[in-house]
This record gives sequence, C-alpha cells and structure tokens, in this order.
Amino acid sequence: IVSFEHNRGLAVGFMAGLDASLKAGADIIVNTDADNQYCAADIPKLVAPILQGEAEMVVGERPIQSIPHFSPTKKVLQGLGSWVVRLASSTDIPDAPSGFRAISRQAALQLNVFNEYTYTLETIIQAGQKGMAITSVPIRTNGDLRPSRLVKSIPIYIQRSILTIFRIFMVYRPMRFFTVFGGIPFGVGMALCLRWLVLYWFDDPTRVRAPSLILAAILILIGVQLWILGLVADVLSVNRKMLEDIQLRLRRADVDRYRSQWPQPVVPEPPKSSPSQPLVQNGMAQHAKDGDR
Repeated sequence: IVSFEHNRGLAVGFMAGLDASLKAGADIIVNTDADNQYCAADIPKLVAPILQGEAEMVVGERPIQSIPHFSPTKKVLQGLGSWVVRLASSTDIPDAPSGFRAISRQAALQLNVFNEYTYTLETIIQAGQKGMAITSVPIRTNGDLRPSRLVKSIPIYIQRSILTIFRIFMVYRPMRFFTVFGGIPFGVGMALCLRWLVLYWFDDPTRVRAPSLILAAILILIGVQLWILGLVADVLSVNRKMLEDIQLRLRRADVDRYRSQWPQPVVPEPPKSSPSQPLVQNGMAQHAKDGDR
C-alpha cells in the first residue's frame, strides 16, 4: 500500500503506484479508479493483449452511450476529448479518459507524467509519441456510487485537459506545434500587407495607412519568432530523448537492485542415498559379474 501524508493529486499517486509496482517485480500493472466504476471481473480481458504480445498498454473502453449516470453533455465531451487525443497521439483509442488500463513493465518504465491533475490523456499521447503498441478492449462498468472528486465541473476539466494536450504537443512535437501556431499570426500579417498593397495600387496611393503596416509587421515578427522558437525546441528535444534514455536505464537498474534484494525461493535438494546403498548395489553388481563369468 502506497500512501501520502496529504493529498498530492491523482497523477502523483499514479506514478507512485507504478514505481512501487515495478520495484515489487510486477510484469503487468493494472490501474483502476477508487470509485469502483469499473468491473474488476474484466481484468483478465484487459491483460490478455499484453500476455499475447499484441500490446504494451491496454485501455478499457467503457460503453459511454449506455452509462445512465453520464449526462448528454459529458458523453459529448468524452467523445470530443478522445478524438483530440487520437489526433495528438496517432492512436485509435475510443475512450481516452478511461482509468481502467493495463501496462506492461517495459511501458511503465518509459512513462513520465508531468501534469499534476490527471494522467489518462498524457500517458496515451506519450505512449503514441514513443511508438508503444497500445490498444483497447470493451469493458463493463458498475453503478454510480458517489460523485467524482476529480472532476468538480466540466469547464474546469475541459480547460485542464486542453492545457495537458498542448503541453504534450510542445514537448513531443515542438516543431509542428510552433510551426502551426506561428503560421497563424504570420498569415494574418501577410494578409494585412497584401491588403495594404491592393489599397495602395487601386485606391488612394497618398494614404499611408500606417496602423495596418505596423500591425502587419508585428504579426509577421511574432510568427517568425515562434518558428525560431520551434527550431530551438526541436534541437532541445534531442537532449530530452537522451535524458529519457538515461532515465530508462536508471529505472531499470533501480528495479533490478530491488529485485536482487528479494528473498530467493528455497529449492529442495534431492534426497541423498545412504552410504550402505552404493555398497549393496556394488555388491549386487559384483555378484552379477561373477555369475556371468
């Protein structure tokens, strides 16, 4: 049992559980929520793809549309969030917020959760970006026992989920992220420049229209700066990958060190024959040889 003196958040508890499970020698780690919303009888179904070598992470797919205590708004938001995660992670997980999942030892060693609020979206995006084999299986759910203590309101959950997705994109796809967001102000600035040229040639060339030019220059400069920031972040991502590789090696060494401290199983030794037994056998063998002669 892993416990804290005070509440440190779901993500911290998840990582502490992974670390404790790895040190305990777990080959497959099953994670579930404390509100008992998932049917524990589906655990064999959840770990089956890992045992068969088909996946490193398996996410339980809830029947969202048939869960009675889910409001229509929550069902729509669940589907929308899962769609965004599929785009961000290049995976095909239909129920990304599901906390009922199985993780192999190798996958658990590579996971890092930066967000303090939740781990569900970040771990899927991270697994997809790292090329892990991830799949989902349909699961059953139990009745609603109590309101969620994590999701206090839908708007706050959406806000934090969007921030998590943006942060993961910046970490694992910095060039694409800053290229897209740098292209927005750059494109608007170029459009203002084109507008200024059109008005200059076809309207009144004596009008300077300085505000449009100043705004266009500022937007173009912002776009170029974001692109430069993307280049720098892309170069720094090489260091991040090297640090992740070092961290993986350290985690493996730490887990192996804990494994070496476990008590070794006692293997019973085969029963030893008494000293007189070989003499009798030798004597019988000697008599047999004499008889042959």
